[in-house]
Amino acid sequence: MKTTVCELPDDPVRFEAVWGDLVAHAGLAKSDLVLLPELPFGPWVAAGRRFDPAAWERTVSLHDAWMKRLRDLAPAMVLGTRAVNRDGKRFNEAFVWDLKLRYQPVHRKTLLPNEEGYRETVWFHRGESEFRPQQVESAQVPPFSIGFLICTELWVMEEARKYGKKGVHIIAVPRATGSESLDRWLAGGRAAAVLSGTYVLSSNRTGASFGGLGWILGPEGDILGLTTSDLPFITVELDLQKSENAKRKYPRNLFPS
Repeated sequence: MKTTVCELPDDPVRFEAVWGDLVAHAGLAKSDLVLLPELPFGPWVAAGRRFDPAAWERTVSLHDAWMKRLRDLAPAMVLGTRAVNRDGKRFNEAFVWDLKLRYQPVHRKTLLPNEEGYRETVWFHRGESEFRPQQVESAQVPPFSIGFLICTELWVMEEARKYGKKGVHIIAVPRATGSESLDRWLAGGRAAAVLSGTYVLSSNRTGASFGGLGWILGPEGDILGLTTSDLPFITVELDLQKSENAKRKYPRNLFPS
């Protein structure tokens, strides 16, 4: 199974050009799955200290419009998050999309920071606290299981362990993280992979205060690929059987179900 991660620019003008490059890369690499960064299709609204209804509706509209562009990446399956209004509340919603499934909501971000540049409690409502795996299948690959940890949720390591026990093959970590903490995030991703026995994939925003560095990690925490400013997209072929095998080995076999 060929998977692609990326770093995509925060600037909307550059984003359009880089999107075309990502589409070309995914096509040449024959990607089966592409992971996008957190809320990639609009300005990072959570930088604002106060909620602005007009700015919120603009970013929702942008994400709505870009959903139609996901077919640019077909036949690859696309994972990401988007800003949505649901039942009178505002969410950061993780999704799976492909030509067969269309849009499938999977998880709404529940762990929301309230830090400088990340006033997410101001802009979003919390999703449900339960982290559910999503079984998916595609015309290109056999059925497999995905779990999301949206950015800050990566630090809830118990959820990574539970995903592994539930048979998840891939944990997707769409991010919007700064350049000063890249080593820390990579370390967290590797720990999550070791705890769960899964592949852990992450894509990040870049530019302004965001640091890029997408990654593909193996189920033993090994680094299979990293993006850079010069190489903003990488594709690695995964053997999902290795994730199945890892779950039966130390340290995963120490934990009860």
